[in-house]
Amino acid sequence: MRNYAVGLLQTGELSGRSALGPAGEMLRRDFFQRDPLSCARDLIGCELNWSSCAGLIVETEAYNAIGDEACHCFVRPSARAFVKRNHAGAAYVYFNYGVHWMLNVLVKGNENGFVLIRALEPTRGIALMRKRRDVHDVHRLCSGPGKLTQALGITGRHDEMDLCGNENHCFRKPAASIDVVADERIGIRRSAHLPWRFTLRGSAHVSRKASSSRAKSRDPVAPA
Repeated sequence: MRNYAVGLLQTGELSGRSALGPAGEMLRRDFFQRDPLSCARDLIGCELNWSSCAGLIVETEAYNAIGDEACHCFVRPSARAFVKRNHAGAAYVYFNYGVHWMLNVLVKGNENGFVLIRALEPTRGIALMRKRRDVHDVHRLCSGPGKLTQALGITGRHDEMDLCGNENHCFRKPAASIDVVADERIGIRRSAHLPWRFTLRGSAHVSRKASSSRAKSRDPVAPA
């Protein structure tokens, strides 16, 4: 049976503001031992630290292992095996259409699934990001899932990396409440109507602005 969070997010009722505690605190494994939709929403405004580079997460998408036809678990036995053998908070990195690496984090708790990290606002290591991407405009450095993996140097060698135990590769909590918008996911054909993409309202670093007809936001969410 699908949990309460899924039911709310199908109607956009769970989108809102995330207030996750003190700035800079590393997210522990229990953050990812919930459900993909809550985690995807609450990752907005967190900082992704990746070696000498970092960026604030401004766009994510949630994928549920059960009942979500857009999730790899729906069609790939290898993805289902990944979920079984890894702990919550593990990096799920795959090569998309033979072009781009995509960074996801495993959620394993009330419901299993993944959160795709879709866009960042660069905060550290910008010169290195520009060199890797051969792009100067800071708004375009990480404004898409393939762009951010190239900017941060993320490849298949990082697949199954634990993102909850190493401060060089981790997520850190935001400093204040974040205004989060829920919208439909991008670039999929199945289960495409679900508003399971989350963006930071007003961010110039997202891959695509939220559709005004679908976007929803709500009151602040209590700190995790």
